[in-house]
Amino acid sequence: MAPRIAVVSTYKPTNCGIATFTQSLLNAMNGICRTPAKVVRLIESKSDEVESGSEVICTITEGNPLSMVNAANKINEMDVVLIQHEFGIYGGFDGDEVITLIEKLVIPSIVVLHTVLSSPTPHQRAVLLKLCQRATAVVVMSQIAVNRLMAEPDVDSSKIFLFQHGARSITTNPEQHHSERPIILTWGLISPGKGVEWVIKSMDFLRDIEPRPLYVVSGRTHPKVLEHDGERYRESLQKLIEDLDLAESVQLRPNFLENVALDHLIAASTLVVLPYDNSEQVTSGVLMEAVSAGRPIVATRFPHAVELLRQDVGILVPYRDPAALANAIRRIITAPELAAEMSHRTKAIARNIQWPVVAQQYLQLISNLAYERASA
Repeated sequence: MAPRIAVVSTYKPTNCGIATFTQSLLNAMNGICRTPAKVVRLIESKSDEVESGSEVICTITEGNPLSMVNAANKINEMDVVLIQHEFGIYGGFDGDEVITLIEKLVIPSIVVLHTVLSSPTPHQRAVLLKLCQRATAVVVMSQIAVNRLMAEPDVDSSKIFLFQHGARSITTNPEQHHSERPIILTWGLISPGKGVEWVIKSMDFLRDIEPRPLYVVSGRTHPKVLEHDGERYRESLQKLIEDLDLAESVQLRPNFLENVALDHLIAASTLVVLPYDNSEQVTSGVLMEAVSAGRPIVATRFPHAVELLRQDVGILVPYRDPAALANAIRRIITAPELAAEMSHRTKAIARNIQWPVVAQQYLQLISNLAYERASA
């Protein structure tokens, strides 16, 4: 009999990376497992409690103890729970309400850490350590995250599992979407820290290339940024484009693309650039999808990129360095043989990061924990 699985996470219609991750993982697991997983959805307030799919069995509202108790009771009816963790998605100081939740659970719990900081504050470290101690298993998505956890003497290393962040299978043929101009692509939720401004500045160094490259930034502003700062960041990017007279070289496309349209855009791109400023980023879904698509990649040296793009899979550049970005972009655009080699290397990695492969790893761990509990 397949184990009954609950997943605690942000979830559709919330528009964030962890919600997308969870939906992709559930779709893949449900394609393998006969018993569909159920979702406990994290929301900020009652106003976010819109109608969801039948897989959502309850919600946890920030700062609402009753919703926490109700969720824990629902979860304890299942066999195993998968808890997605990021400090910003739970209520309380540094999201410490997650500790209240896990302490109420009597079934095996798998905590998936989307962030493992190199220098957490004392309270962040306390939350993380307590979460790892209470969890039955802890999943991270990069070796650097494993190393950071294992450096903590109070974390049981036998609990730690490394599963890659999954990626969709993107099989659109680039030749069917050929563009006359080289297309440099960044996509995803846009916010300060994404480093888009550094790529815009790099385009000033690439005016001599014919046909002139086009930098496309596709994606909405992150909802939390939109809530607190509106479109201030996007407007600053547009002003930078105007100040540098790059209207013909940069397009900010604020639309959300469904998978088919996004796949076509990725296929049309000459390369993908991830100019992130965040030196703590131990996982990136966009990076994994760029690899899955077999695109040449230029990225700053954030931890997940350093780990995944070694051995000439991509080109790594320093943070906030338009000249270095321009040099890397130029190398790929002006050397088709280099671009082809990079695409070949990324495709070799892509086979092991598809969502069905990753989902099978989660299901094996879940089955093991459910069996151990039943045998105890």
